[in-house]
Amino acid sequence: MEMNELIGHQVEAKAVDENEDFYFLQAQGITLRLIKSELEKKLAKGESVSGFVYENEDHELQITTNIPQSRLDHYAFGDVVSSRHNLGVFVDIGLPNKDVLVSLDELPELSRLWPQKGDHLMIALKVDSKDRLWGTLAPEDAFQEISAKASKTMQNKDVVAVAYRLKIAGTHVITSDFHLGFIHPSERDAEPRLGEELKARVIGVQPDGTLNLSLRPRAYEAIGDDAQMILAALKHQNGVLDYTDKSTPEEIRAFFGISKGQFKRAVGHLMKAGLVKQQDSKLILNKQQ
Repeated sequence: MEMNELIGHQVEAKAVDENEDFYFLQAQGITLRLIKSELEKKLAKGESVSGFVYENEDHELQITTNIPQSRLDHYAFGDVVSSRHNLGVFVDIGLPNKDVLVSLDELPELSRLWPQKGDHLMIALKVDSKDRLWGTLAPEDAFQEISAKASKTMQNKDVVAVAYRLKIAGTHVITSDFHLGFIHPSERDAEPRLGEELKARVIGVQPDGTLNLSLRPRAYEAIGDDAQMILAALKHQNGVLDYTDKSTPEEIRAFFGISKGQFKRAVGHLMKAGLVKQQDSKLILNKQQ
Protein backbone atom coordinates (compact mmCIF):
# COMPACT_ATOMS: atom_id res chain seq x y z
CA MET A 1 0.00 0.00 0.00
CA GLU A 2 1.34 3.44 -0.97
CA MET A 3 1.73 6.00 1.82
CA ASN A 4 -0.87 8.30 0.22
CA GLU A 5 -3.34 5.42 0.32
CA LEU A 6 -2.93 5.39 4.10
CA ILE A 7 -2.65 9.06 5.10
CA GLY A 8 -6.05 10.69 5.41
CA HIS A 9 -7.87 7.35 5.21
CA GLN A 10 -9.67 5.18 7.70
CA VAL A 11 -8.02 1.74 7.77
CA GLU A 12 -7.88 -1.51 9.75
CA ALA A 13 -4.55 -2.03 11.52
CA LYS A 14 -3.29 -4.96 13.61
CA ALA A 15 -1.44 -4.58 16.92
CA VAL A 16 2.16 -5.87 16.80
CA ASP A 17 3.90 -4.23 19.76
CA GLU A 18 3.60 -1.62 22.52
CA ASN A 19 5.55 0.59 24.90
CA GLU A 20 4.50 2.69 27.88
CA ASP A 21 2.59 5.28 25.84
CA PHE A 22 1.76 3.71 22.47
CA TYR A 23 0.51 0.61 20.75
CA PHE A 24 2.26 -0.11 17.47
CA LEU A 25 0.05 -1.41 14.70
CA GLN A 26 0.62 -2.44 11.13
CA ALA A 27 -1.44 -1.87 8.02
CA GLN A 28 -0.15 -3.37 4.78
CA GLY A 29 3.35 -3.63 6.24
CA ILE A 30 3.49 -0.01 7.43
CA THR A 31 3.84 0.64 11.18
CA LEU A 32 1.51 3.12 12.90
CA ARG A 33 1.42 4.33 16.49
CA LEU A 34 -1.76 4.63 18.57
CA ILE A 35 -1.94 6.57 21.85
CA LYS A 36 -2.85 4.04 24.54
CA SER A 37 -5.15 6.42 26.41
CA GLU A 38 -7.55 6.42 23.43
CA LEU A 39 -8.65 2.87 24.22
CA GLU A 40 -10.70 1.87 27.25
CA LYS A 41 -9.30 -1.66 27.39
CA LYS A 42 -5.91 -3.18 26.69
CA LEU A 43 -5.17 -4.06 23.10
CA ALA A 44 -3.69 -7.52 22.70
CA LYS A 45 -1.12 -8.41 20.06
CA GLY A 46 -2.90 -9.49 16.89
CA GLU A 47 -6.08 -7.52 17.63
CA SER A 48 -7.29 -5.06 15.00
CA VAL A 49 -8.32 -1.44 15.31
CA SER A 50 -10.09 0.79 12.80
CA GLY A 51 -8.77 4.33 12.75
CA PHE A 52 -7.72 7.43 10.84
CA VAL A 53 -4.11 7.65 9.66
CA TYR A 54 -2.03 10.82 9.59
CA GLU A 55 1.51 12.08 10.09
CA ASN A 56 1.84 13.80 13.48
CA GLU A 57 3.84 16.97 14.16
CA ASP A 58 6.95 14.85 14.78
CA HIS A 59 6.56 13.34 11.29
CA GLU A 60 5.61 9.94 12.69
CA LEU A 61 2.76 7.92 11.23
CA GLN A 62 -0.09 7.75 13.71
CA ILE A 63 -3.55 6.22 13.80
CA THR A 64 -6.41 7.53 15.92
CA THR A 65 -9.80 6.03 16.74
CA ASN A 66 -11.17 9.58 17.07
CA ILE A 67 -12.17 9.99 13.43
CA PRO A 68 -12.16 13.71 12.51
CA GLN A 69 -15.24 15.24 10.92
CA SER A 70 -13.04 16.94 8.30
CA ARG A 71 -11.85 14.18 5.98
CA LEU A 72 -10.96 13.62 2.33
CA ASP A 73 -13.88 15.10 0.35
CA HIS A 74 -15.86 15.68 3.56
CA TYR A 75 -16.20 19.23 4.87
CA ALA A 76 -16.62 20.25 8.51
CA PHE A 77 -15.79 23.21 10.72
CA GLY A 78 -12.55 23.39 12.67
CA ASP A 79 -11.08 26.08 14.91
CA VAL A 80 -8.09 28.15 13.84
CA VAL A 81 -5.26 27.79 16.37
CA SER A 82 -2.40 29.78 14.82
CA SER A 83 -1.03 31.31 11.64
CA ARG A 84 2.33 31.73 9.89
CA HIS A 85 2.60 34.51 7.37
CA ASN A 86 4.75 32.42 5.01
CA LEU A 87 2.58 29.29 5.22
CA GLY A 88 -1.07 29.93 6.10
CA VAL A 89 -3.26 29.08 9.09
CA PHE A 90 -3.39 25.95 11.22
CA VAL A 91 -6.77 24.41 12.06
CA ASP A 92 -7.65 22.01 14.88
CA ILE A 93 -9.85 19.22 13.50
CA GLY A 94 -9.51 17.03 16.58
CA LEU A 95 -6.40 15.03 15.74
CA PRO A 96 -4.02 14.28 18.63
CA ASN A 97 -0.77 16.28 18.25
CA LYS A 98 -1.57 17.52 14.75
CA ASP A 99 -3.12 20.71 13.39
CA VAL A 100 -3.91 20.91 9.68
CA LEU A 101 -2.47 23.69 7.52
CA VAL A 102 -4.64 25.69 5.13
CA SER A 103 -2.26 27.19 2.59
CA LEU A 104 -1.90 30.95 2.20
CA ASP A 105 -2.80 30.32 -1.48
CA GLU A 106 -6.40 29.78 -0.33
CA LEU A 107 -6.49 32.77 2.01
CA PRO A 108 -7.26 36.46 1.31
CA GLU A 109 -4.45 38.52 -0.20
CA LEU A 110 -4.72 40.99 2.69
CA SER A 111 -3.27 39.34 5.79
CA ARG A 112 -5.53 41.44 8.06
CA LEU A 113 -8.43 39.44 6.65
CA TRP A 114 -6.80 36.09 7.49
CA PRO A 115 -8.51 34.01 10.17
CA GLN A 116 -7.24 34.52 13.71
CA LYS A 117 -7.05 32.15 16.66
CA GLY A 118 -10.58 31.06 17.59
CA ASP A 119 -12.08 31.73 14.16
CA HIS A 120 -13.86 28.90 12.33
CA LEU A 121 -13.13 27.42 8.89
CA MET A 122 -15.08 24.74 7.08
CA ILE A 123 -12.48 22.51 5.48
CA ALA A 124 -11.91 19.09 3.96
CA LEU A 125 -8.57 17.30 3.78
CA LYS A 126 -6.31 16.58 0.84
CA VAL A 127 -3.00 14.75 0.46
CA ASP A 128 -0.34 16.11 -1.87
CA SER A 129 2.27 14.23 -3.93
CA LYS A 130 4.67 14.35 -0.98
CA ASP A 131 2.15 12.60 1.30
CA ARG A 132 1.45 15.79 3.25
CA LEU A 133 -2.00 16.37 4.73
CA TRP A 134 -3.56 19.78 4.05
CA GLY A 135 -6.82 21.52 4.80
CA THR A 136 -8.77 22.96 1.89
CA LEU A 137 -11.59 25.51 2.15
CA ALA A 138 -15.14 24.44 1.39
CA PRO A 139 -16.53 25.73 -1.93
CA GLU A 140 -19.85 27.52 -2.24
CA ASP A 141 -21.81 24.38 -3.12
CA ALA A 142 -20.71 22.72 0.15
CA PHE A 143 -22.40 25.52 2.08
CA GLN A 144 -25.45 25.26 -0.16
CA GLU A 145 -25.74 21.56 0.64
CA ILE A 146 -25.84 22.06 4.41
CA SER A 147 -27.94 25.24 4.36
CA ALA A 148 -31.54 25.63 5.52
CA LYS A 149 -34.06 28.02 4.00
CA ALA A 150 -34.92 30.93 6.30
CA SER A 151 -38.52 32.04 6.85
CA LYS A 152 -39.92 35.57 6.85
CA THR A 153 -40.24 35.35 10.64
CA MET A 154 -36.45 35.85 10.79
CA GLN A 155 -36.88 39.54 9.96
CA ASN A 156 -35.15 41.74 12.57
CA LYS A 157 -33.88 38.70 14.52
CA ASP A 158 -30.37 38.56 15.96
CA VAL A 159 -28.14 35.81 14.55
CA VAL A 160 -24.62 34.48 15.02
CA ALA A 161 -22.82 33.81 11.76
CA VAL A 162 -19.38 32.87 10.41
CA ALA A 163 -17.85 34.64 7.41
CA TYR A 164 -16.94 31.99 4.85
CA ARG A 165 -16.31 34.01 1.68
CA LEU A 166 -15.05 37.56 1.24
CA LYS A 167 -16.01 39.34 -1.96
CA ILE A 168 -15.78 42.94 -3.16
CA ALA A 169 -19.59 42.98 -3.30
CA GLY A 170 -19.87 41.90 0.36
CA THR A 171 -19.38 39.15 2.92
CA HIS A 172 -20.98 35.70 2.60
CA VAL A 173 -21.83 34.04 5.92
CA ILE A 174 -23.56 31.00 7.35
CA THR A 175 -25.49 31.30 10.61
CA SER A 176 -25.46 28.92 13.56
CA ASP A 177 -28.82 27.63 12.25
CA PHE A 178 -27.27 27.01 8.80
CA HIS A 179 -29.00 29.89 7.04
CA LEU A 180 -26.92 31.52 4.31
CA GLY A 181 -26.55 35.27 4.58
CA PHE A 182 -24.99 38.28 2.90
CA ILE A 183 -23.58 41.47 4.44
CA HIS A 184 -23.33 44.44 2.08
CA PRO A 185 -20.34 46.76 2.71
CA SER A 186 -22.79 49.53 3.68
CA GLU A 187 -24.00 47.36 6.60
CA ARG A 188 -20.62 47.06 8.32
CA ASP A 189 -17.96 49.40 9.66
CA ALA A 190 -15.05 47.13 8.75
CA GLU A 191 -14.69 44.04 6.57
CA PRO A 192 -14.90 40.85 8.67
CA ARG A 193 -12.07 38.33 8.62
CA LEU A 194 -12.46 35.00 6.89
CA GLY A 195 -13.79 32.62 9.56
CA GLU A 196 -14.73 35.40 11.98
CA GLU A 197 -17.79 34.81 14.16
CA LEU A 198 -20.18 37.74 13.86
CA LYS A 199 -23.24 38.98 15.70
CA ALA A 200 -25.63 40.31 13.09
CA ARG A 201 -29.30 41.16 12.64
CA VAL A 202 -31.61 40.21 9.83
CA ILE A 203 -32.67 43.17 7.68
CA GLY A 204 -34.21 41.14 4.86
CA VAL A 205 -35.26 37.62 3.88
CA GLN A 206 -34.92 36.78 0.20
CA PRO A 207 -37.44 34.60 -1.67
CA ASP A 208 -34.82 31.82 -1.87
CA GLY A 209 -34.51 31.81 1.93
CA THR A 210 -31.17 33.59 2.17
CA LEU A 211 -30.73 36.47 4.60
CA ASN A 212 -29.60 40.04 4.20
CA LEU A 213 -27.73 40.94 7.37
CA SER A 214 -26.36 44.03 9.07
CA LEU A 215 -23.54 44.40 11.57
CA ARG A 216 -24.74 47.88 12.46
CA PRO A 217 -26.72 48.37 15.69
CA ARG A 218 -30.43 49.07 15.66
CA ALA A 219 -31.24 52.75 16.00
CA TYR A 220 -32.15 52.43 19.68
CA GLU A 221 -28.98 50.43 20.38
CA ALA A 222 -26.81 53.13 18.81
CA ILE A 223 -28.06 55.90 21.09
CA GLY A 224 -26.56 56.84 24.44
CA ASP A 225 -27.63 56.11 27.99
CA ASP A 226 -29.61 59.34 28.36
CA ALA A 227 -31.61 58.60 25.22
CA GLN A 228 -32.20 55.03 26.40
CA MET A 229 -33.52 56.37 29.67
CA ILE A 230 -35.88 58.81 27.91
CA LEU A 231 -37.08 56.02 25.63
CA ALA A 232 -37.80 53.81 28.65
CA ALA A 233 -39.71 56.66 30.34
CA LEU A 234 -41.81 57.15 27.20
CA LYS A 235 -42.70 53.47 27.03
CA HIS A 236 -43.64 53.54 30.72
CA GLN A 237 -45.90 56.57 30.15
CA ASN A 238 -47.83 55.11 27.19
CA GLY A 239 -45.64 56.86 24.65
CA VAL A 240 -46.22 60.49 25.72
CA LEU A 241 -44.27 62.82 28.04
CA ASP A 242 -45.01 66.46 28.89
CA TYR A 243 -41.39 67.43 28.35
CA THR A 244 -39.72 68.92 25.27
CA ASP A 245 -36.72 71.11 24.55
CA LYS A 246 -38.98 74.01 25.60
CA SER A 247 -39.24 72.68 29.16
CA THR A 248 -37.25 74.47 31.86
CA PRO A 249 -33.94 73.10 33.11
CA GLU A 250 -35.51 72.65 36.54
CA GLU A 251 -38.41 70.59 35.18
CA ILE A 252 -36.07 68.37 33.20
CA ARG A 253 -33.68 67.93 36.13
CA ALA A 254 -36.54 67.07 38.50
CA PHE A 255 -38.00 64.39 36.23
CA PHE A 256 -35.02 62.95 34.37
CA GLY A 257 -32.12 63.80 36.66
CA ILE A 258 -30.07 65.24 33.78
CA SER A 259 -29.30 68.74 32.52
CA LYS A 260 -31.34 70.42 29.80
CA GLY A 261 -28.31 70.23 27.51
CA GLN A 262 -28.09 66.45 28.00
CA PHE A 263 -31.85 66.19 27.45
CA LYS A 264 -31.74 68.16 24.18
CA ARG A 265 -28.86 66.09 22.82
CA ALA A 266 -30.60 62.84 23.74
CA VAL A 267 -33.91 63.92 22.21
CA GLY A 268 -32.05 65.06 19.10
CA HIS A 269 -30.52 61.58 18.73
CA LEU A 270 -33.93 59.97 19.21
CA MET A 271 -35.53 62.22 16.61
CA LYS A 272 -32.70 61.62 14.14
CA ALA A 273 -33.19 57.88 14.62
CA GLY A 274 -36.90 58.32 13.89
CA LEU A 275 -37.92 57.06 17.30
CA VAL A 276 -39.69 60.14 18.71
CA LYS A 277 -41.24 63.45 17.70
CA GLN A 278 -42.10 66.70 19.52
CA GLN A 279 -45.64 67.92 19.03
CA ASP A 280 -47.98 70.22 21.02
CA SER A 281 -45.45 70.62 23.84
CA LYS A 282 -45.20 66.86 24.21
CA LEU A 283 -42.55 64.26 23.45
CA ILE A 284 -44.24 61.41 21.58
CA LEU A 285 -42.98 57.90 20.86
CA ASN A 286 -43.37 57.03 17.20
CA LYS A 287 -45.80 54.21 16.53
CA GLN A 288 -43.28 51.73 15.19
CA GLN A 289 -41.88 51.53 18.69
